[in-house]
Amino acid sequence: MELTLSILLGFMIIGALFSLHAKDLLSAVIACGIVGYSLVICFLLLRAPDLAIVQIVVETITLIIMVAVVLNSTREELKVKIDTRQIINISLALLFIVVLFFFFIQATDMLNPFGEHTLRMASAYVGETAAKTGSANLVTGIVFDFRGYDTLGEATVLFTAALGVLTILRLKGKK
Repeated sequence: MELTLSILLGFMIIGALFSLHAKDLLSAVIACGIVGYSLVICFLLLRAPDLAIVQIVVETITLIIMVAVVLNSTREELKVKIDTRQIINISLALLFIVVLFFFFIQATDMLNPFGEHTLRMASAYVGETAAKTGSANLVTGIVFDFRGYDTLGEATVLFTAALGVLTILRLKGKK
């Protein structure tokens, strides 16, 4: 699993560097999407499906809005001429997609089948939540007492994504 995570981290670094140096804004946005979706696969490999769900929702919404903003921006469209550089870029993008899909399949194969539970920490949570937290609701006790920082982090990610979207939309409205 460490090798898979290292390879994905390499893809994420390459995608981040490409997004910084891309000459086309749409290519930079798609490279940022590669970084985000690679992070989803990393979360799945680390057996954190709750974080993967939050990341995939935020990444998809952000990517859709950013692509829509780029496509609706006022700029002159260049005439499309297919040259060898574009063919190489498209083939490399398809290769990245195939490799990421391969790692996604590996990550989902490592998860438990739907309906089966892994009780590594769940038995301690279920048995001791009422006594340690004083909460009558088991889910509330776990989410806000045992996993409070995790919940705070997820709320921060969602808030930051919403703030970024509002900032992008407001900047477009001012122009």
